[in-house]
Amino acid sequence: MRRALILLALLSCAPAASAAEVLLLRADRVIVDPGTAPRGATTIMVRGERIEALFDGLVVSPTLEEGEVAREIDLRGRTVLPGLIDCHVHLTGDPATPWWRDAVDTPEQAAIIGVKNAALTVRAGFTTVRDLGGNRQAPHALRDAIAAGTVPGPRVLVAGQAISIVGGHGDANGFNPEATMALSGPNICTGADQCAQRVREMSRAGADVIKLAATGGVLSQQNRGLDQHFSAAELASIVDTAHLLGLKVAAHAHGPRGIEAAARAGVDSIDHGTYIDAAGVAAMRASGTFLVPTLSPTIAYRERIGSGAYTAIVEAKIRQRLAATGKNIAAAREAGIRIAFGTDAGVSDHGRNAEEFPLMVRYGGMQPRDALAAATVEAADLLGLASEVGTLEAGKSADVIAVEGDPLGDVAALQQVRFVLARGRVARQD
Repeated sequence: MRRALILLALLSCAPAASAAEVLLLRADRVIVDPGTAPRGATTIMVRGERIEALFDGLVVSPTLEEGEVAREIDLRGRTVLPGLIDCHVHLTGDPATPWWRDAVDTPEQAAIIGVKNAALTVRAGFTTVRDLGGNRQAPHALRDAIAAGTVPGPRVLVAGQAISIVGGHGDANGFNPEATMALSGPNICTGADQCAQRVREMSRAGADVIKLAATGGVLSQQNRGLDQHFSAAELASIVDTAHLLGLKVAAHAHGPRGIEAAARAGVDSIDHGTYIDAAGVAAMRASGTFLVPTLSPTIAYRERIGSGAYTAIVEAKIRQRLAATGKNIAAAREAGIRIAFGTDAGVSDHGRNAEEFPLMVRYGGMQPRDALAAATVEAADLLGLASEVGTLEAGKSADVIAVEGDPLGDVAALQQVRFVLARGRVARQD
């Protein structure tokens, strides 16, 4: 906790554009959209939180309004591109945290951990994330503090707690009965009516998106497998209620029948999709459901398995998960299912989000341009933010990063971030 506070104090001193300051980003190679050829010499003008214009050339001197001053940032020699988007993170948690900490840690502690992880994430070039589960209201508080400029971090869409069956992935497991009852939260439901009520309660609490645990999960102590948990009627109730409220739905789903059932119910994304089969592929194609493959946990699992970091129940599920690595993204690519970038950071390490890119290329056969699109235009579309982020255009949010090398030739370049502008605030400038 003390380290997090020190880090916050240091990062709060990061330079940011004042109300009367216009940023002029000078670059000689700019990817405005992964689907188009890069621009040459360009000046990007940023006023407040918005991109004002993109000008050809490096010596452009835009007209300033009275009282404004120009601040030039030289990004020549690097590739400039839109801020990256991670559709599956858990900012208020850290990898391999002992499962019993659920009975100890407070939302206040989780929020402080989230401040640390938000700073790591935005400095890694990820300027928008979808947080799919955390300690009670901690993610909401973190989202709001970042939006207000109180602490540095990416734009955050918050789900709150994942809606779960009783005893499922998202409910308390592994404790004695008294502790389990005390820890069970307002996110569990049985039957279509109660599941609809849970969605409305999540909406009332300020959720930007609904997450449901359609199947068992790898890291929870529940020992009811990794396949379907909710009935078809319950899934339909959750999805229909969320969509009526204008909220998208992300389904945590590993097993094939859970994937198929969630897709048939119309979820907007299947996150993980580990054991997808032909029926699941067909259901996802029919419903237009995205896949968020989250390959990064395999790195964390391989680094920690056998170290005592996981219980026997969890380690057995991890070994199953590792054996199926890449099946999800390969099947989605072959079937033409849309893919959006997501890491499951919190299970994997925060700040190492870009390690997902080489895994997408390796297991999914993606070209670097496709992998970059998954973390920009495709992710923006999934999140309903295509008018705000994903490309560099006048009028859009000033989310801009610069990296060493050419990410269209080698996705490893996306791990070499040197500059980050998040909603017009400089979050990193090496």
